[in-house]
Amino acid sequence: MSELKERLLPPRPASAINLRGDAAASRPSPSGRQPLLGLDVLGLKKRGQGLKSWIRVDTFANSQLIEVDKFTMMRRCDLPARDLRLLDPLFVYPSTILGREKAIVVNLEQIRCIITADEVLLLNSLDNYVLRYVVELQQRLKASSVTEVWNQDTLDFSRRSRSRSLDNVFQNSSPDYLPFEFRALEVALEAACTFLDSQASELEIEAYPLLDELTSKISTLNLERARRLKSRLVALTRRVQKVRDEIEQLMDDDGDMAEMYLTEKKKRMEGSLYGDQSLPVYRSNDCVSLSAPVSPVSSPPETRRLEKSLSVVRSRHDSARSSEGATENIEELEMLLEAYFVVIDSTLNKLTSLKEYIDDTEDFISIQLDNVRNQLIQFELLLTTATFVVAIFGVVAGIFGMNFEIDFFEKQGAFKWVLTITGVCGLLIFLAFVWFYKRRRLMPL
Repeated sequence: MSELKERLLPPRPASAINLRGDAAASRPSPSGRQPLLGLDVLGLKKRGQGLKSWIRVDTFANSQLIEVDKFTMMRRCDLPARDLRLLDPLFVYPSTILGREKAIVVNLEQIRCIITADEVLLLNSLDNYVLRYVVELQQRLKASSVTEVWNQDTLDFSRRSRSRSLDNVFQNSSPDYLPFEFRALEVALEAACTFLDSQASELEIEAYPLLDELTSKISTLNLERARRLKSRLVALTRRVQKVRDEIEQLMDDDGDMAEMYLTEKKKRMEGSLYGDQSLPVYRSNDCVSLSAPVSPVSSPPETRRLEKSLSVVRSRHDSARSSEGATENIEELEMLLEAYFVVIDSTLNKLTSLKEYIDDTEDFISIQLDNVRNQLIQFELLLTTATFVVAIFGVVAGIFGMNFEIDFFEKQGAFKWVLTITGVCGLLIFLAFVWFYKRRRLMPL
């Protein structure tokens, strides 16, 4: 893992840190940890904020480790403080995807990053999922650059061969193209969905054998394991449900999806800054020139009307093209979100099925316990009836134990007759009670 991080993250440049001396840098701290290089304690006390390490990945798949403070990051990405607070690893926030003017704030499980039109900024972490995200993003960017070079070569070849028009070439080479921010967002969604799905699969592998064992043997240990399993299931279901709701909320709002198209907004801003002015029109001898200037004094009224009509047509064409492009971009993002919505919905269905299986197991255990309880009640009822029958002998013994004289006591075999008559009467009474219980359906037939 250290070799992978060293390969992905080159050493910090000298301009990114403020060295305060080799002696101070090499002096160990009392706790045994190495002091942070370039950490200005006085400056931190004044600002109240420390430097944080970020992994920067640009559009050319180059990774770099930078250290900036909170306010610099706010100015760099034009983000409020509450958005950066979502990325703080010290706090636990639910999964969130926010589209801002110049950036997209992504907080999906372990992936916490800021996506702009030119770069991706991740909090530096030793987590495997963060490093995998960086590696996967670099591979996707390199593959897309190779695809763009191939499309450019195809375009040049088609221009030389004159086999098809320029518009058809662009139309055929553009559907597989995604802006940089969409590629970075796709990798983040894929990482989050894969992580949640792997956790759901591990939970399934652990849950089904445990539940099957619980149905065959109900013990305190198995019940405690089932309780912990259900707690983990509820927590994981909440996280998956939050990611699903966040994707669904983005899909339902076209404005939020249009706000996340940063490349288009950057192009519009650059066009407005540099001035995307069209060339004036000059007419001479019934032909239109797009390069010659037009004099407002000497131009006849027909030329002015032609200029006005052409400018209106051009403006309408540009607005229609930009609206169509925005719609296509929204559709591209919507299709991207739909793909991962299906994945996260499948994970949620998997967890829902597992929860239903747990509920069915609990119902089965409850039925088993109720059956055992009913059997105990029936046994207690029979035992109570038998105790009542045996008490009859005590009544007879009490009667004949009185201090009075009866001629029946002097006959031989009188004691045997008393025991026989008492036993038969007790047995008849017991059978009468059993018949009554069965008639009232208090006992199974």
